[in-house]
Amino acid sequence: MISFVLIFLVSFIFSGILVRTKSIASGRKGPGIMQPMKDIIRLFRKGSVYSETTSLIFQIAPSIYFASILVAILVVPVGNFKGIISFEYDFIFFAYVLALGKFFTIISALDTGSSFEGMGASREALYSMLAEPAFFVLMGSLGLLTGHTSFHEIFTTFHFGSYVSYALGIMATFVLVMICMIENSRMPVDDPKTHLELTMVHEVMILDNSGFDLGLIMHAVNLKFAMYGALIANLYIGVLPFYIAIPLFFAIQVIFAIMAGSIESFSARFRMNHNAQFIFTLSSVSLLIFFGVLLVLNKLN
Repeated sequence: MISFVLIFLVSFIFSGILVRTKSIASGRKGPGIMQPMKDIIRLFRKGSVYSETTSLIFQIAPSIYFASILVAILVVPVGNFKGIISFEYDFIFFAYVLALGKFFTIISALDTGSSFEGMGASREALYSMLAEPAFFVLMGSLGLLTGHTSFHEIFTTFHFGSYVSYALGIMATFVLVMICMIENSRMPVDDPKTHLELTMVHEVMILDNSGFDLGLIMHAVNLKFAMYGALIANLYIGVLPFYIAIPLFFAIQVIFAIMAGSIESFSARFRMNHNAQFIFTLSSVSLLIFFGVLLVLNKLN
């Protein structure tokens, strides 16, 4: 329960820190840290408008998408505190619960009958499909290294004891950061600020959403950022005592938010036909982690 509460609390400020970082990097004063959350609360107070061409799928998709992320968060531990749901191979459950929510957002975009939203849906489906192997190879490698198959046991058993383990931790952090940016359709694969339908991915998918539904989708992004930030934090928290683990958890989340804002500020978006190639290279990094694990376990002889 503690992990769920901590991730939920971080979600309130994550986007604010990210936006604030981008403002400072561009020399602007920018909005306050809580402004993105205030915008979402304002959307929650409004009603949703539905096109006559849409069906029930479009109306329920935002709620299912939001619920899928909440269920995925239930699996994520924080240090010595297990997630509310914890069992062997729970990282597979985690991945496919998120995939269920992504599936409903895709068919929701298709349900509008818009060619632009259908184009964005096909791109997001492709990017998620290419990012999936990197996640499974990463978690499988960490499972092989630690001898466990659940999030909590993997993270509490993983520790830094050699140069190879430090390299594995850095590469695992890089893979998780990039997967998070891809899953949230951020730089360098997508630009959330663009307004050209031909080059939009996630934003074009939600053009028809409004009011409460749009608020759910926007806050789901905050939750997903905080959720992946928690996975990254778990790599470094391990079995540290409570009074050290909790401040370190928040510190890593803040660093992650600043890092995400810096990536969006100082990197250009890739050309659309280069995105798939970039995402697929994450699997190569995960394979390097796998070979590093074999090296640590002396199984390359």
